Amino acid sequence: MPLFSHRHPSSSAIPTTINPRTSKPSKPNFIPPSTRYPLPLLVFSLISLLIGLSGTIFAISAIRRPKPVPVFRCGRSEDTFRAFYSGSGRTRGDDNGALIDRPKLLGFVGIQTGFESGDRRAALRSTWFPSDPDGLLRLEQATGLAFRYVIGRSKDAKKMAQLEKEVDKYRDFMLIDVEEEYLKLPYKTLAFFKAAFKLFEADYYVKADDDIYLRPDRLATLLAKERTHSLTYIGCMKKGPVITDPKMKWYEKSGHLIGNEYFLHAYGPIYVLSAEVVASLASARNNSFQFENVQQ
Repeated sequence: MPLFSHRHPSSSAIPTTINPRTSKPSKPNFIPPSTRYPLPLLVFSLISLLIGLSGTIFAISAIRRPKPVPVFRCGRSEDTFRAFYSGSGRTRGDDNGALIDRPKLLGFVGIQTGFESGDRRAALRSTWFPSDPDGLLRLEQATGLAFRYVIGRSKDAKKMAQLEKEVDKYRDFMLIDVEEEYLKLPYKTLAFFKAAFKLFEADYYVKADDDIYLRPDRLATLLAKERTHSLTYIGCMKKGPVITDPKMKWYEKSGHLIGNEYFLHAYGPIYVLSAEVVASLASARNNSFQFENVQQ
């Protein structure tokens, strides 16, 4: 008989050790729900995003965009006064110190002058016409009237050089793109009204010669009166005999078509046209008509 006997206990008798960590039931795996969105909602969101980005880009570009250059030219015509203030950075125009593209005025007064009229301009500057840009600006602010000497161009380089010196000194010219010649005064006047209408928004436009003495305060009072008709002319009217003798200075080649006497017409030294009248002139061609007597 063997001294020792090995018994293999049944499995039921084998002690078991329970691990509390492994005894807990395992949790089921969590499967998130589907995150798909309807297609119309995605399209709407994308469009909204694009609109927002476009608005932001536009706002940034508008802030960084340089301010437009003030309008002081009409073709080759130029307002030297406003060009001076634009280049110097001095205050002229609105409350923010910026130049106004087309200033609103009661009236714009163009003093028609020529290359041989330097003494006349000097006489006016020593009396009623200011002799410096600041004085001209103060007169405009006090009366609502802007004043400029209006002159054309010349093929004579010496005359243009002298004019340039005077422009640099006084800055009170409107240079218009027309040849300065006596027989072309009607075209100069038409060019003046076109340039003035383009550069200034005035209720009235005044054409005056450089041999008159003007009271700006009284002119402003006259223009400030209310008028019932928008098509207004203020000035003198004249008529006279038609010269049919070829030997005389003012011989009229078309006298046989006119008759013995000229019809009543506007007289040139000074007259006023309302804005609506000037607007119609501004749309006319330069060679379409002559509307002014140039006799002196």
